[in-house]
Amino acid sequence: MATRRIGFDNERYLREQEAEILRRVERFGSKLYLEFGGKLVFDYHAARVLPGYDPNVKMRLLASLAERSDVILCIYAGDIERRRIRGDFGITYDSDALKMIDDLGGWGITVRAVVITRFDGQESAQRFKNRLERRGVRVYTHRFTKGYPTDVDTIVSDQGYGANEYIQTDKPIVVVTGPGPNSGKLATCLSQLYHEHRRGVEAGYAKFETFPIWNLPLAHPANVAYEAATADIGDFNAIDSFHLEATNEKAINYNRDLEVFPVLKRIMERISGKASTYRSPTEMGVNRLGFSIVDDEAVREAALQEVIRRYFRYSCEHAMGIEEHKTVQRVELLMKDLEVGPEDRRVVAAAAEAAREAERSGKGNEGIYCGAALELADGTIVTGKNSPLMHAASSLILNAVKHLAGIPDGIHLLSPQITTTLSHFKKDILGSRVVSLDLEETLIALSISAPMNRTAQAAVERLTELRGCEAHITHIPTPGDEAGLRKLGLNLTCDPNFASKDLFVG
Repeated sequence: MATRRIGFDNERYLREQEAEILRRVERFGSKLYLEFGGKLVFDYHAARVLPGYDPNVKMRLLASLAERSDVILCIYAGDIERRRIRGDFGITYDSDALKMIDDLGGWGITVRAVVITRFDGQESAQRFKNRLERRGVRVYTHRFTKGYPTDVDTIVSDQGYGANEYIQTDKPIVVVTGPGPNSGKLATCLSQLYHEHRRGVEAGYAKFETFPIWNLPLAHPANVAYEAATADIGDFNAIDSFHLEATNEKAINYNRDLEVFPVLKRIMERISGKASTYRSPTEMGVNRLGFSIVDDEAVREAALQEVIRRYFRYSCEHAMGIEEHKTVQRVELLMKDLEVGPEDRRVVAAAAEAAREAERSGKGNEGIYCGAALELADGTIVTGKNSPLMHAASSLILNAVKHLAGIPDGIHLLSPQITTTLSHFKKDILGSRVVSLDLEETLIALSISAPMNRTAQAAVERLTELRGCEAHITHIPTPGDEAGLRKLGLNLTCDPNFASKDLFVG
């Protein structure tokens, strides 16, 4: 079986990134507030864009600095209030914050404090605060900074940053992170800098941003993929004009950092009482990601696919009423610039053909015909379609592991006795109207069959080979299908169609 091309060297990245951070600590002497942009743990966007990237490489980096680091976690009160979703896990940002605390604890790293930013008494944010405090987690609330962004005199005063309670830390490196963009990490860093300098501590600031990659071209697909990933919040990349003027070198940054830099520089100079050593947003960064790319062509191909995946994701979220149409249009424009489209994702056409096969056979489910396709690591395309017996996702995964295990199509992995028993249980015991098996139910049935069936056992052992494979379904998956596909680690896209005529899908 062919192996996927590797485009990124994790060990080189760890060496260069740690060295760069330590150099920045030495520059400031006493304390460095290090803003961690992007995902600290399980950074699947980076893993999809940079083939070979370890989704937890930043956690490995932090673990190597653990004895010298404290961690502060920020979450925007508005994200709690509107229940913003992290797509990789299908969980809300506040749940992701809880998961981050647990994940960090699993690496032996304790979160020193949680900061709820731009807090304005939101009821859901207050409940989140209560929940954490009753579990022994220290929680702070920071309101919108008075005077920001133009009135520097007010911002750098007791009415501005001084109105925030000081967060006590002990280590020379303070990592400030959050579950996503706009978490209030920068404001928290600046507030802490204000308090540190009031206490006579010569603290500094640096930014550890994953994307955009500053030393890659503006139109590089890896940087365009970042624009696609943040189309919902309107981020876009640009040449760092401050860096170009200061060094005559091109570097890439994104609009929010470029827009805020003049104000940020004045704020830091007012806090410290001396001229800033930073001439540009790029100089504030410590990102060595681009220096660890070992196969640019592999990265380009992977990034193009990520842009297409984002298009499908936003299209589905628009159909569900979550996202605005302008977000979908934004990614459509990015695809046009890159000269790619949905048809450049191989599994899309294969899934559509599987749905047509289901319709021709007349064996859909309640008049809905769904297809699914999966591209294995060696390039083989496997398909599945729905039926009264099981969902398209269930059929797809069973067909994929049968192919990997060399099991002939005519052999059933699930005995009719098991499927009949499950259908009876769903319909007659639980009172469900839909008796076809979703993927989670199918995987459970397969695992139960394995001890009594060598063929099923061989199929179960192949499930791990599906991680990282590309998949597409012609409909928005049901909760059971979505959970199963996520647990298998597939890079899934879907057409913005519903799998049922019902408005409620449980």
